[in-house]
Amino acid sequence: MIELKRIVDVLPYQLEYHQRLDAICGKENGTWRKYSSLEVKTIVDNFSFGLLKLGFQPGDKFAIISNNRPEWNFVDLGIQQIGGIVVPIYPTMSESEFEYIFNDAQVKLVFVSSKELYDKVKKVLPKVKSIQDIFIFDNSNEVKLWSQILSEADEALKEKLNSIINSIKPDDLATIIYTSGTTGLPKGVMLSHKNIISNILSIKEIMPINYEHRMISFLPICHIFERTAIYYYLTIGGAVYYAENIDKVVENFLEVKPNYFTTVPRLLEKVYERIMEKGRNLSGLKKAIFGWAVNLANHYDPQGKNNFFYNLRLKAAQKIVFSKWQAALGNEVKGIICGAAALQPRLARIFTAAGIPICEGYGLTETSPVITCNHFEKGGFYLGTVGLTIPGVQIKIEEGTGEILTKGENVFKSYYNKPELTEKAFDKDGWYHTGDIGEIIDGRFLKITDRLKEVFKTSGGKFVAPLPIENKMKESWFIKNIMVVGENRKFTSALIVPEPVFVFNWCRKKGMDKLTLDEMLRSEFVKERIWKDIQKYNKRFSHIEQIKKIEISPSDWTVETGELTPTLKLKRKIILEKYKDLIEKIYSE
Repeated sequence: MIELKRIVDVLPYQLEYHQRLDAICGKENGTWRKYSSLEVKTIVDNFSFGLLKLGFQPGDKFAIISNNRPEWNFVDLGIQQIGGIVVPIYPTMSESEFEYIFNDAQVKLVFVSSKELYDKVKKVLPKVKSIQDIFIFDNSNEVKLWSQILSEADEALKEKLNSIINSIKPDDLATIIYTSGTTGLPKGVMLSHKNIISNILSIKEIMPINYEHRMISFLPICHIFERTAIYYYLTIGGAVYYAENIDKVVENFLEVKPNYFTTVPRLLEKVYERIMEKGRNLSGLKKAIFGWAVNLANHYDPQGKNNFFYNLRLKAAQKIVFSKWQAALGNEVKGIICGAAALQPRLARIFTAAGIPICEGYGLTETSPVITCNHFEKGGFYLGTVGLTIPGVQIKIEEGTGEILTKGENVFKSYYNKPELTEKAFDKDGWYHTGDIGEIIDGRFLKITDRLKEVFKTSGGKFVAPLPIENKMKESWFIKNIMVVGENRKFTSALIVPEPVFVFNWCRKKGMDKLTLDEMLRSEFVKERIWKDIQKYNKRFSHIEQIKKIEISPSDWTVETGELTPTLKLKRKIILEKYKDLIEKIYSE
């Protein structure tokens, strides 16, 4: 009987309890390549044999820089089996960040998905002494393929591999994950097998996902949110299908017909915006019915307080209108798990009313990641909160600061090579300081109110929490992104990135179709219209929190250009520095 204590137990656990023919799946040459549970274990074992044959040992560190694909799992689990330590890195990181992580972690081998990434890594090799080689997942005649390590597999090493696997302890280091660095250089978070497995076992108690379900994966697997989710799916025997890329997600949904998936708020916002744009383009009776259904969903109460007649109308709306939303996701979605950033409550409300329940959770890389989560069953969900603490995890709100503190087996060991930061992260009683501010609702549910480091003080000495303001303002169809500023200033203001598709269509209707899209986005006419929405939402906030002035960003904010993290959160320090002249303009007038 397999006991789940370490990451290396995940595949044997699936083989014993829930073998399947489509354990891990990815698109190859336009066709879904499905790997069975047995195939996955065989490939992983052969990869471990290959690493041992090449002389690698427990404690060696290996970097993976790749999009989501089956090879990611094969390499990851193969490394884990020889006691190696996996260092996942976002493909979107800069060469200087690659160099810093390689040197900090003393990485020995690098696995990349594409020739483009291979070339990017190769540029920094002269500055990194520890790296012995680079291998690529895509087929290429120019560079070494990862499969070459598979070809080194030697069954004679089976006894040695089994000995290493048996020697791996739950407290042993499994991975070093470098945070996305919203506040400076990335920090290496050291997570043990026990940290991650404890999170999986806790999630297993509260989530309805099981071996009968299919999951589609498109969030970066190098982020702990998606990585732990994948380990969880493998543990319970669910099928994992990797989307080809973000542009093909809609098409892949229709092919896979997933039952569950994880996502971040910004992607849900995009889906919602597209749906609403289609609704606005309807006419006559169809448009009226669409508007009626959306309005009905906006009044949905997840706590079940809607009356009989409301529920009757909602069922009709689900059948007439919202069934099309389900169809766009493959028609078999039972639930969505959302995390990594704050979700607008209206999105959770409307999707749940549409028969596509969204459960928002909360956690950090340092907590493997889940701390709290809303449940899918009645009574375990509270709109606008990040849910209940998961089994085995404790939280408390620090008196005075309002900071969320947590304890549990999921909490990380320490920051790699940074003992002083580790010491600061914990109090004398072992509580980890999350850096987030929160409150307990209804005696059970956690609500995040802001990020401690992001709260700023105006020159008048008043504190402003930007996150709730930004979340509310993003309900405007005209606003794609917004950052509230005002530290040590007389008043609160904001930088805004307009939503290009909506602005373009709105301008055309207003007779400004001769302008280019860039001219539309930067026009005073659009700025004035955005200001109208700002004034409307300002009424929800105190005088100090209200935005007094805005400026339109001259360019979009993206992961590639450095303003957003890979999970689409704002890199505030970078935005403040990059647009300092624009901010000065706000306060000089």
